[in-house]
Amino acid sequence: MQPDTRKLLRTGLLIFGTGAIAAALIFTSFGGIARHQGPHTNLGWLSLMLAMGCLPTGFLTLLLAAVKLIGDRRR
Repeated sequence: MQPDTRKLLRTGLLIFGTGAIAAALIFTSFGGIARHQGPHTNLGWLSLMLAMGCLPTGFLTLLLAAVKLIGDRRR
């Protein structure tokens, strides 16, 4: 595995993990989410925004790292 591939994997996992933790905290510690009103607390809203930014970005970074890893192994 090349160093840049390892860095992409580490970064993708860190970003995705941050989003997953933020999403879990919304439901466990920050009051949950109502169907039509959103989170109940300010920290819930901040966690929702963090999760909405980190989860897609982390997923796409992990996808890029996986494709790069497959390309590195074929060489």
